[in-house]
Amino acid sequence: MHLTLHGKTALVTGSTSGIGLAIAKGLAAAGCNTVITGFGDPAEINSLVVDLARQHDVQVAYFPADVAQPAQIRALVANAMERFGGVNILVNNAGIQHVANLDVFPEDQWDRMLAVNLSAAFHTAKAVLPLMKSRGWGRIVNISSVHGLVASVGKAAYVTTKHGLIGLTKVTALENARFGITANAICPGWVRTPLLERQVQERARQSGRSLQEEEVQLLGEKQAVASFTTPEQIADLTVFLCSESASTLTGAALSVDGGWIAQ
Repeated sequence: MHLTLHGKTALVTGSTSGIGLAIAKGLAAAGCNTVITGFGDPAEINSLVVDLARQHDVQVAYFPADVAQPAQIRALVANAMERFGGVNILVNNAGIQHVANLDVFPEDQWDRMLAVNLSAAFHTAKAVLPLMKSRGWGRIVNISSVHGLVASVGKAAYVTTKHGLIGLTKVTALENARFGITANAICPGWVRTPLLERQVQERARQSGRSLQEEEVQLLGEKQAVASFTTPEQIADLTVFLCSESASTLTGAALSVDGGWIAQ
């Protein structure tokens, strides 16, 4: 497979931790100059940038941005283009979550989740597509969720935004198929991230079960495969989607969900 991405520049949103960080690392390992953005301790982020660049002999830059704000997204993309001369690969990974039933769902949370989980992907894609089209090559990967394909109670905003992200992916793929640009969505199920670890710990605290027992319980509620996906596995799929081996794979919503939606 042709997985080398030397000379390309990738922008990954929500990439200072979790799945986004794993994707940034995977793209850097494949030879991409990489732009990361997200929230976190400035010293830790600076160390991450230095280590990633040194380890993979690529250029890495961090530009802060609140992706709920379109003006900050435009500035983020402009900074990336000024630093690297363009963005060849865009990974929309930034996302937030709030759980509550629809009749009591906080309106401010609804608005912010639509802005971060869905509208941000529109604004980033709009900003990078003109140069991708002019150069005849581009890759857009949107990190959706299994909840982009099925629903769960208490997650009205999350399910809505993740379904919408798949629709946006399909339109982006169709509109740009003749320009050497692909757009695909990845739909993870349970992924072992620090956020999930905290969720398991809280469930164990409430149920009185051990962490191991709670993991088995959580996985069994949804998945056929009794193990979590790792962020690195999502990163590997992302790198593949950005490669020449996937040049005709576009408009897809790819489930990495342990059999969640197959049941």
